[in-house]
Amino acid sequence: MSILTSTVPTAPAGGGGPHHPTRVPSGRGLSWAQVRAALPGALRKLDPRSLVHQPVMFVVEVGAVLTTVLAILEPTVFAWWVAVWLWFTAGFATLAESVAEARGKAQASTLRATQHATTARKVVASQDTLDTGTRLDLLETTVVPSSTLGVGDVVVVEAGETIPGDGDVVEGVASVDESAVTGESAPVIRESGGDRSAVTGGTVVLSDRIVVRITAPAGSTFVDRMIALVEGSERQKTPNEIALNILLTSLTIVFLLAVATLQPFAAYSGHKQPVLVLVALLVCLIPTTIGALLSAIGIAGMDRLVQRNVLAMSGRAVEAAGDVDVLLLDKTGTVTYGNRRAVRLLPVGTVRHDELAAAARLASLADETPEGRSIVELVDDALEPGQALPAGAELVPFTAHTRMSGVDLDLGTDDQPEAYRLRKGAGSAVRQWLHSTGAHVTEADAAQLAGYVDDVSRSGGTPLVVAEQTGQAPARVLGVVHLKDVVKEGMRERFDALRAMGIRTVMVTGDNRLTAQAIAAEAGVDDFLAEATPEDKLAYIRREQHGGRLVAMAGDGTNDAPALAQSDVGVAMNTGTSAAKEAGNMVDLDSDPTKLIEIVEIGKQLLITRGALTTFSVANDVAKYFAILPAMFAGVFPQLEVLDVMRLSSPESAILSAVVFNALIIVTLIPLSLRGVRYQPAAADALLRRNLLVYGLGGLVAPFVGIKLLDLLVSLIPGV
Repeated sequence: MSILTSTVPTAPAGGGGPHHPTRVPSGRGLSWAQVRAALPGALRKLDPRSLVHQPVMFVVEVGAVLTTVLAILEPTVFAWWVAVWLWFTAGFATLAESVAEARGKAQASTLRATQHATTARKVVASQDTLDTGTRLDLLETTVVPSSTLGVGDVVVVEAGETIPGDGDVVEGVASVDESAVTGESAPVIRESGGDRSAVTGGTVVLSDRIVVRITAPAGSTFVDRMIALVEGSERQKTPNEIALNILLTSLTIVFLLAVATLQPFAAYSGHKQPVLVLVALLVCLIPTTIGALLSAIGIAGMDRLVQRNVLAMSGRAVEAAGDVDVLLLDKTGTVTYGNRRAVRLLPVGTVRHDELAAAARLASLADETPEGRSIVELVDDALEPGQALPAGAELVPFTAHTRMSGVDLDLGTDDQPEAYRLRKGAGSAVRQWLHSTGAHVTEADAAQLAGYVDDVSRSGGTPLVVAEQTGQAPARVLGVVHLKDVVKEGMRERFDALRAMGIRTVMVTGDNRLTAQAIAAEAGVDDFLAEATPEDKLAYIRREQHGGRLVAMAGDGTNDAPALAQSDVGVAMNTGTSAAKEAGNMVDLDSDPTKLIEIVEIGKQLLITRGALTTFSVANDVAKYFAILPAMFAGVFPQLEVLDVMRLSSPESAILSAVVFNALIIVTLIPLSLRGVRYQPAAADALLRRNLLVYGLGGLVAPFVGIKLLDLLVSLIPGV
């Protein structure tokens, strides 16, 4: 039949190029420009009321004040040098935190630049009127400043206008430019209902018209919260960081007691030490290195996430990501593209492949669902565009009620009309239509059709049946279209990488077990949860957590919100609903679920960096102990000369060299604390060995070398 071999030319499918979001410069180095920008903040942080929250550095500042007073009362070159370098030690500590915060504020200022005053066309109607189902775009509107909008207000936004606030699309569909927020140049589709209804204030509608219900009050939009969270000063300490602070405080108290009790022994031996020397000794022995860099490490961890277009709502979320054991991934829109796509055509009986292709294409022209469009695209790739749809053709659109689409034609003449009808849809719907026409399918065709349907269903796909009817003759089945969820590229490799990190991946879906099993096998996840309700996801996460495991989840739908809120690390896609973004403690602006690997790596990098620098700091203190004490007491106790391996020039030179080294090592390690120790997947014992060999041994060796070199220089200073 000629009509079945004709095709209709269509416009090429839209779509952007490869995904290339803009990135905030990583700032791996420490430039002078960064230092100059951070200096004012560093000086402000020397306020004791600010520094008291960092006990180690607070002790350093108290020591600096005390030595300054002593230097004023009994001025000597040695006293003033010690006082100056103790102030430098406190200043370098606040500089490290200030540099980290300045980087966050620079990123925040970039985001703030995307905001500008806008107006909104607010719908003038009571809430009762809005709930009656009246077409909102036909209601009266009034122009108001966007800053006056409140939660629940409804606005109309047309092409070329800026969306005035965060909200959900309640009517219409439009393409939206979100590049100001995500950096992605390709527009995205936002439509009412489903999981792609959330819109962000400050983004621009490119086509059509949408009606938006505001979900966030002015001043607390997604971008506003993003700016506040990116700024390092808004970051709260994590439980792990608080525990480490307690450890550092305890060590400081121990060393304080040790130094305080040292004076009676020194007096008894006839070699009483000046208070200035004891203060300098205390500052050198307490863990100043990690105490100075601890805040900078935490802030830098959050900043590294922002550089990858991931917004962490708290430092705890970044930290938890480093210890994740189980990762739950929502199938639709996360593991798969979210819309089923036509992948092949299966003709029945004597029907030719090109005959089925042309019929499936014509029957799908009125189907505006993603599945229907994918059939047209599949056939267009196989057939040459040519003839247009015949005049008088009547398209039958797809509806949720009929679950079919098609086309009605008249293939006869004016004298002898002959109706021709094509239908494509769910198997049960097409069977009812066939039955209504009195169709009779041969046993061979019925068996072949059943086999196709079973094969497609077992593979996790969805079968659509295509049938035709000519004139008054019974309809006949032409074949089956195979629809399937398409797994996103690179997912298997990503899951292999997660497995290497010791993380078990679980795909969660509402699909039946057969479909879930097929998709899980194709994607390469470790396990799956089929026919999952929101309650099932929540129960699964709680079971894992009760077993002592940390759980991360990525999702984008409202039905994912409870699980995102319960999980230790909940990553919501930016394309998802407002409920999902509010429930999660991270938002991926690129809406790329595979970004979870980078999130986990950054979390692990944060913990490893903290552990590495703690190891270095403790080893550093041990080395400084052996540098200072023998030089101080070797004159009284000759037996200590065997420990004076550095052979420093004098007790004063030893103390001042240690104080200077103590300050300079902080500056040296600021770039590492901002960049983070490189993460490589490895077992915990291997990481411990690396820490001890690299940072532990380095922490022991560096002071011996550094203090000896400084001693050679310090000994040249008159009066020391």
